[in-house]
Amino acid sequence: MATDLNQAMLDEAAAIGTRRAVEWRQADATRLPFADGSCDAVVCQFGVMFFPDKAQAFAEARRVLRPGGVFIFNVWDRIEENEFADVVTTAVASLFSADPPRFLARTPHGYHDLNAIRRDLANGGFAGVPRIDTVAARSRAASPRMPAVAYCQGTPLRNEIEARDAARLGEATDIAAEAVAGRFGRAAVDGKIQAHVITIER
Repeated sequence: MATDLNQAMLDEAAAIGTRRAVEWRQADATRLPFADGSCDAVVCQFGVMFFPDKAQAFAEARRVLRPGGVFIFNVWDRIEENEFADVVTTAVASLFSADPPRFLARTPHGYHDLNAIRRDLANGGFAGVPRIDTVAARSRAASPRMPAVAYCQGTPLRNEIEARDAARLGEATDIAAEAVAGRFGRAAVDGKIQAHVITIER
């Protein structure tokens, strides 16, 4: 069973297909449409940062888990530990110094405080101590422009740029690409990424 809040995302996943049968289902993480104790595991890949009420979503994960079931999720570490995102955010901020777009720092990289995560799990009803593994890896792209386009035009950072001045989206992308090139070179680029993986039993 794979879920997402956005039906269009599920439609795209279903169209691409998988090697084994998967049931695609629209669901809100804070109101899961599953019976109590019906799941052996609940896994969430880089989604928790977007939940408006994290403790409520954790409570729902706990509710649908059987006793001894496991909840596993991951979150990005702070933006400074994720080099492409950090460089792009700083570069784009230079265009809008009075009101810099901070989507990447605020949301994808905004839920990295391990004490806050532990507190939200406890408030969601989990009594155990979570295992937290911090994992560093490398993000690679064939050119410095690729991460600039990905972040400036392929994430909600685009909405924040366009809300300030839609005519400057291309300029913001160019400035971000130049900043990535200045930091990592003008050929293939390689930057650090880092995330926390949290595991806890019901």
